[in-house]
Amino acid sequence: MSKVLELVLEAVKEVGEDQGCDALIEATEETLLFGEHLDSMGTVFLITDLEQKISEDLGIDLVLADERAMSQKTSPFRSVKTLTNYVQTLIDEQ
Repeated sequence: MSKVLELVLEAVKEVGEDQGCDALIEATEETLLFGEHLDSMGTVFLITDLEQKISEDLGIDLVLADERAMSQKTSPFRSVKTLTNYVQTLIDEQ
C-alpha cells in the first residue's frame, strides 16, 4: 500500500470514528466520501486532518481544498481513490 493511501485511510478512519460511521472506519480504496458518507463539514475535517498528516509524515505542506480541486469535473473528494490520486499528483508536482 502506498504511503499516501495509508495516510488517506488513516484520516478517513479518524473522521469515521468521530462521526460514528462504520463505512468510513472500515474504508477501502473504493469507499465513497463526499456526498455519500461525508457532508461539507465532514469533508473539511477530513481535509484538515489529512493535510496535517501529510505535513507530519512526509514533510510536505499541501493545500488540498483550493480552486484547482473545486474546479475539477470529478471532485477529488468523491472517494478514497480519487482523493489519494489527487494528493499523489500534488506531491509529484512539488
